[in-house]
Amino acid sequence: MNQSFETKIVHQSLKKTNHIRSKTTPIFQTSAFTFNSLEELEGFYDGDASYLYTRTGNPNTDELGQMVASLEGAPSGVATSSGLSAILAGVLSVASAGDHIVAAEDIYGGTHHLLKQELKNLGIETTFVNFADEAAIRHAIRDNTKLLYSETVTNPFLRVERIDKLVQLGEEYKLYTMVDNTFATPYLLNPYLEGIHIVAHSATKYLGGHSDVTAGVVVGCEELMSKARQKVVNLGSNLSSFEAWLTCRGIKTMALRMERQSANAKQLAESLYRNSYVKKVYYPTDLSSRGNGAIVTIELADTCDIHRFFSSLGWVKIVPTLAGVETTVSYPLGTSHRALSLEEQQNIGINQQVVRISIGIEDADDIIKQFDKAIQASV
Repeated sequence: MNQSFETKIVHQSLKKTNHIRSKTTPIFQTSAFTFNSLEELEGFYDGDASYLYTRTGNPNTDELGQMVASLEGAPSGVATSSGLSAILAGVLSVASAGDHIVAAEDIYGGTHHLLKQELKNLGIETTFVNFADEAAIRHAIRDNTKLLYSETVTNPFLRVERIDKLVQLGEEYKLYTMVDNTFATPYLLNPYLEGIHIVAHSATKYLGGHSDVTAGVVVGCEELMSKARQKVVNLGSNLSSFEAWLTCRGIKTMALRMERQSANAKQLAESLYRNSYVKKVYYPTDLSSRGNGAIVTIELADTCDIHRFFSSLGWVKIVPTLAGVETTVSYPLGTSHRALSLEEQQNIGINQQVVRISIGIEDADDIIKQFDKAIQASV
């Protein structure tokens, strides 16, 4: 029976393997699993037993990987220690030393650094281009290119990627395609079902939803996820059982949270469009029939003092992250994109007046009033 997204996220759970009928999956807070004999131990390597050592697998991390894969419509998923480690595992499932990646230039700064510097140290080169320009993508593709990488909704300027074009280019040049679906979440978009090979999430954000976990998930076909899982094991980037359990618990309310947060974001964006002290408002208008996400990015007018703005936010917290139930703000120039060169920052529009707002589940009028107050105080 086909279930709606809202029903599926509540009833996704690990398949029961014993006669204990717990309503929720227990936390398997253990570093290792025991065996009754050497023959039984050897059975693990023959595929007769599921678990050996938590770095190589745990019921809670398996549940998280399976849950997100199901929500994305993918056959398999792997939970990891963070969003970046999920991206790394996904990339390394298809690329190795001597290979080349073409990536969108307007992605999250941490991912930009991973691709530009850390993968370069592993012998994998990345070229960053404007993915809104198909000709630029084509021009960047080389004989050794293996992967096209982007985000379904880019961070922080919320450009909505043309997934159909990305898939088309991948098929034409016989390349793998990969996207980070953190901002949109499976509630709004399912890029795997549209033909993307690998989908990554920072589960720290909307999947967990409460700013109390650091986790990642990567999903795709069985073959690629088997390779990604091996990278997670060998690199030691596995997720703890407790973090996985917390994330699975958070996912059960994701539909409710995303519905409210997206509605609040739309109202805030509309208000900010009307504010003469806001130079630019970045917010999608056609992301999904369910909504357009819960992030609004603004560029304040040059006459606004950015320091006074941030010090006048009252109950709105200043943080280097996003997607909790509370409304928060971050400063891309000083956090997520500070490692980019000045030229790279300017190319994508990062400057001292840019503010990324993560909208929470509070009353929309209260959110709007607080930002009006902070902007007025900055003038």
